[in-house]
Amino acid sequence: MSLLGNLIWLLCGGLLSALGWICAGFLCSITVVGLPLGLQCFKFAGLSASPFGREVIYTGGAVSFLANVLWFLFCGIELAAINFCLGILLCVTIIGIPFGKQFFKLAKLSLAPFGAVVY
Repeated sequence: MSLLGNLIWLLCGGLLSALGWICAGFLCSITVVGLPLGLQCFKFAGLSASPFGREVIYTGGAVSFLANVLWFLFCGIELAAINFCLGILLCVTIIGIPFGKQFFKLAKLSLAPFGAVVY
């Protein structure tokens, strides 16, 4: 079931979300300081391409908090806004609600990706 959901997901905006994470990863990877931010973006681009059947667990500490503050200021707001708007658009219909919920999961992850582990 998750395979079918992931295939439909790519058509309903998942590809757009994954491209957003990849673009953010390239922009963050320009500098040495931003390289850890960029690597995290590339990890979550894979999650954004196939979110069904995966769960995000939030852990973290002081270093994760500092990285999340930098992330929030430079890339987090834009990615969260894109994912949130796509989630609202898909929740208009009953069929789109599961896909909208996945976009909301990615919007939450877009605000604070450091310290998050994907299972």
